[in-house]
Amino acid sequence: MGGMPVRQPFPTHKVEQIDPFLLLHHADIKAPENINPDHAGVGPHPHRGFSPVTFIFQGGVHHRDSRGNDSVIYAGGAQWMNAGRGVIHSERPPRDIHELGGRQEIIQLWINTPAAHKMDQPQYFPLSAEEAPEVRSEDGKVITRIFSGEMLGKKGPIPSHTEVNAATVELKQGGAVSIPLPANHHTVLYLLDGKLNIDGYGLAEGLHAVVFNQDGEGVSFEALEDTRVLVLSGKPLNEPMAHHGPFVMNNQTQILEAMRDYQMGKMGILIEE
Repeated sequence: MGGMPVRQPFPTHKVEQIDPFLLLHHADIKAPENINPDHAGVGPHPHRGFSPVTFIFQGGVHHRDSRGNDSVIYAGGAQWMNAGRGVIHSERPPRDIHELGGRQEIIQLWINTPAAHKMDQPQYFPLSAEEAPEVRSEDGKVITRIFSGEMLGKKGPIPSHTEVNAATVELKQGGAVSIPLPANHHTVLYLLDGKLNIDGYGLAEGLHAVVFNQDGEGVSFEALEDTRVLVLSGKPLNEPMAHHGPFVMNNQTQILEAMRDYQMGKMGILIEE
């Protein structure tokens, strides 16, 4: 991804997509010391028709886009962009990345947008760790941070055109949590590290995703080791999909229109200074 090595638990040859979730990338990299942070990371590129979301676990991300947004979010926060009809953005390390240790660990998630909203105006929602609602277990071993949707009685402040719940969970060894979720949602857990025992499933290890059947009303798990987990649930859109590179639409004609509009400058321009 932009020259960065990433883990991609989906899509794969076994799992094409987990509607409405299209793609998940986990990057854990060292920011190059010989390159200005303003020139590292992922340079300007377009999107249309879905929401690229970045969860930051270490370091930070400097987001700039053709709508004039310019924001740095650090560890524990997220950057959520509804690309809508089209936007150009860049994702660079923050200028103080080396003062923070030089390490950047992020997850990027692509969430499909319903056909009725694919051509809406783009929107960008930055959320710092301090702004995200938290739920802490009584024993202090589990911290759940909710970004969008609702989990454990707390609502995430980021709006989404797609019905989704998105949270990060940090567990110390022995910590356990049970999270109610809608039975009609597709649910995914991604472990960044450590080990979990998941009720009804068993052992799950770091750097793996667990995809659940639509036959329950929540997930419960216990940490066998300290771990960090991304918890996602979403109502399937069940719509036709066509995609090419950074564009996700409903048919091939719309993909060609997106390519034309990008080339004609209709998604704006991003000049980084």
